[in-house]
This record gives sequence, C-alpha cells and structure tokens, in this order.
Amino acid sequence: MLKLYYAANSCALATHIVLEEVGADYSTQRIEFAKEQQKSPEFLKINPKGRVPALVTDRGILTETPAMLVYVAQSFPAAGLAPMADAFAFARMQSFNAYLCSHVHVAHAHRMRGHRWVDADDAHSIAAMQRKVPETVGGAFEMIERDMLEGPWVMGDTYTICDPYLFTLAQWMEKDGVDLARVPRVVDHRRRMLERLAVKKAIAEETA
Repeated sequence: MLKLYYAANSCALATHIVLEEVGADYSTQRIEFAKEQQKSPEFLKINPKGRVPALVTDRGILTETPAMLVYVAQSFPAAGLAPMADAFAFARMQSFNAYLCSHVHVAHAHRMRGHRWVDADDAHSIAAMQRKVPETVGGAFEMIERDMLEGPWVMGDTYTICDPYLFTLAQWMEKDGVDLARVPRVVDHRRRMLERLAVKKAIAEETA
C-alpha cells in the first residue's frame, strides 16, 4: 500500500488527487506544520528535507511532486493520466510540471517563506520579496494562460497529471495577489477541477 505524507494547504494535494483519480490503495499521514512536525526526527527519517509531500512505496520513499505524479501515473497506466507512448508529449507534460515546481511554487513561497533565501531578521529584504509576489506569480499564471494551457485541460482534450498540479497552485492565487481577471481560463480550469469527485474527496480529507 502507498502512504502519502501531506500537510493542509500544501502542494501534496496534487498527488493526493492523482491517487484518488487512479483508484490507488493508499493511506495518508497528516503533518502539522504549526507543531513543526516536519522537523521531528520521525519525519526526517521519511524525508530529510523536512518538507511534504513524501510518498512511501514498496520500493522506497519518493519526494518532489513531479516525480511522485509520474510514478503514480506510470504505476496505474490504465487511468491514462500520462502520454506514456508518446515521448515528445510526455516530455512536454514534464516540462509543464517542472515549470510549476521550479518557478511558480518558488515565487509563491517568497510570500511567507522568505527566510529560506535571506536571514530571518532581515525584515527589509523579506518585505521586498513579499511585495514582488503579485508580479512574479501573476506573470507566471499569465504565461500559463497565454502559452501553456491548451484547454480544456493543460495538455488539450486529455486530462493528465498536469491538471491536479496546476489546480493546486492555482488555489493560492488570491492570497498571492494575482489579478484573476487576467487569467480567466486558469480560473475556469480551477472551477472545473472542483467538480471532479477525486478533487472533492482529497480536499475533504485534507480539510477535515
């Protein structure tokens, strides 16, 4: 059985949704950031990075959302959540998820985790990073809107592992100061994702 370590309002939601989409036999373990459980010796044995998500498999532990999403998709090929037989399409899917991971999520983190990049007592630098978030995150979503979201799903007519990942990060747009009027297709994608049973089930568990 697979086991997903997650925290509420984190990018772990993407993997949680995909596990539901494929009908996997899995369990979950909630990590409470408010109690700093991610820094506990027990969790650091699971993920020395001290972050979520982490996915325990029968072959070992995986971290990093793009890798976990691909692992689940490849483990359950009948669900059709990745273009396994098309090397170019698969690479394009990976390119999109890599952009979410390496740029969009990092830009979002500047709003509340500036201490990762500058000294925690450097209030001026942290405030400057926070002021930049609406521009950097907003610009990223505008590019997704304009150049990447093929519609109705990220890869076009086929729902893939890109969609739960985009949805998860799009959940944070308002708090990041993104002008939703500039990204109507991303907003519509988010609305349609909320209609999916797998999304409803994953969110219900994580917000219980």
